[in-house]
Amino acid sequence: MAVAVFKSPLRGEYHQKNEIEGKQPVGRRCVFVQTENGCVLGMELDRSDSAHTVKRRLQVALNFPIEQSSLTFGDMELKNDLSAVRNGTPLLLTRNCLHRSSSTPCLSPTGKDLQQRDRSGPIEILGHSDSFDVLKVVAKDIFKAIKMGVDPLPIHGGLGGAYYFRNPSGESVAIVKPTDEEPFAPNNPKGFVGKALGQPGFKRSVRVGETGFREVVAYLLDYGHFANVPPTALVKITHSVFNVNGGVNRNRPHKKSLVSKIASFQQFVQHDFDASDHGTSSFPVSSVHRIGILDIRIFNTDRHAGNLLVRKLDGIGRFGQMELIPIDHGLCLPETLEDPYFEWIHWPQASIPFSEDELEYIQNLDPIKDCEMLRRELPMIREACLRVLVLCTIFHKEAAALGLCLAEIGEMMSREFRVGEEEPSELEVVCLEARRLMTERELSSPKVDVRDAEFQFDVDFEEPELDLNPKMATDCFMTRAPFHLGNGFVNNHFPLSRLDECFEEDEEESEEEAEQQRFSGFKALGTIMSLKNSSSVDKSQKYSKLSGTKQENGYLTNSSGHRSANEQPPGSVTFVTLADMNEEEWTVFLEKFQELLYPAFEKRKSITLGHKQLQRLGTLCQF
Repeated sequence: MAVAVFKSPLRGEYHQKNEIEGKQPVGRRCVFVQTENGCVLGMELDRSDSAHTVKRRLQVALNFPIEQSSLTFGDMELKNDLSAVRNGTPLLLTRNCLHRSSSTPCLSPTGKDLQQRDRSGPIEILGHSDSFDVLKVVAKDIFKAIKMGVDPLPIHGGLGGAYYFRNPSGESVAIVKPTDEEPFAPNNPKGFVGKALGQPGFKRSVRVGETGFREVVAYLLDYGHFANVPPTALVKITHSVFNVNGGVNRNRPHKKSLVSKIASFQQFVQHDFDASDHGTSSFPVSSVHRIGILDIRIFNTDRHAGNLLVRKLDGIGRFGQMELIPIDHGLCLPETLEDPYFEWIHWPQASIPFSEDELEYIQNLDPIKDCEMLRRELPMIREACLRVLVLCTIFHKEAAALGLCLAEIGEMMSREFRVGEEEPSELEVVCLEARRLMTERELSSPKVDVRDAEFQFDVDFEEPELDLNPKMATDCFMTRAPFHLGNGFVNNHFPLSRLDECFEEDEEESEEEAEQQRFSGFKALGTIMSLKNSSSVDKSQKYSKLSGTKQENGYLTNSSGHRSANEQPPGSVTFVTLADMNEEEWTVFLEKFQELLYPAFEKRKSITLGHKQLQRLGTLCQF
């Protein structure tokens, strides 16, 4: 495995104006094509180049079979025209064969060919944002260190491959996580292999090889360094330290060849410990709030104490003060709504109201501009991920404006587990009702063509063990709120025929009665919220039992020191899908979603107030 780069390294050689207007770029563009097995090929494209040209170059340089293969660019499959591909874009080449093998080695070109073709630098930042300027300085220091013989150090903790890259003084200055060394990726060094890039990964709603750009998303969305996310970029990086499973060097372990990878590149932050090693009561309220605001926006499904680094602040008048640094955002912005994990929900700081500055920051958030920026800087991002961002930002803005605190918002986004069954969150319940109202509007139009709901991934058919029991699905929705369920928004794991039978009588009601029934759903929602507050199920216990892991220097490691391929958490059920809506449907859905938010938030506020009064009454009765 190696890299062959044609002509010059990555440079912005066309005007940004053309890029924004969607015109065909002028001059040559540099792209990096990654195969599903992790091989990377950098090349320059002309206007006349086509998808077939790209495939042929891969075949010649890497001996990669291109029969029945697809060249993809996020959600888009490139058939022939490459005018939509921008400078510095990572592309993915996958084979369509059913019997593909992720262990097949990719043969490299000869050393002579490499010497002639590879003219790129050891680190190429994929992106043109000014936010990456600080990382360019870090990359120069690393390049000097490599020339001096200061090699990177593998990080032994965690489930995926990660490396400390150092400066000439031997100090760690960056953490690099190759996308093809993620859990279950082809070149994972910890033994967690078995899937090709682009398939569902550690979480089914996050594909293998796509956690790297999510790390960058968190940094780019952290405007003004509000939540203190370390500078992060997506890079093409070349070194012999990287892992290759079944590669060309297996017979020469002491003489590894250079290997190029697409990876996340994050500036290393000096810290004293992580949040799991210290009592949370001493953490600043503002730090917890700011990290929580970011987590809600990006729907973080993996925020635990181990990926919150803590640094002591020294100096006059700062005795005992600390700051929090959030890391590991690779499991944010899933393609579907699932169960997020916000450990700060249980911290006392999360129940303190937002400050005026925090409320102003929240209200100034613009999800539409956020999406435009991410499409420009990370063109491979999928539309479903952006829709999750829009949905969560709207939800957060409306909730904060109505006076809900961070803990209340996080609880409304989180699911409950009862007797081993997973219930939709209050956010998902509102989405389900909005989807139903949207479906009713579509059914009233003669142009509507009702079709079955789409699967998010084709491989859903291959894992029947994740199917939900029909009784479980029915009871879950009946208990949560008596909402009507329309076609197209519940994953096909759920037998909708059983659900439809529960509401046959409701279809015979008048329009006025139906409207009353919808708002009665929010009353039922209040009952569920009361049950949630009194539930003995602790999600922090669920997480620790599920993973059996702890953090070591900010990276996941098993408490026993050993790992098993069975450590993958069970797949989360899908109640709400967003990717199957066209633009018109998505617009209508958002309108209905916003209309339903106010009664949901008002119900949450009234229930929270009632619990506070009960708690005060109980305290008085003790004296």
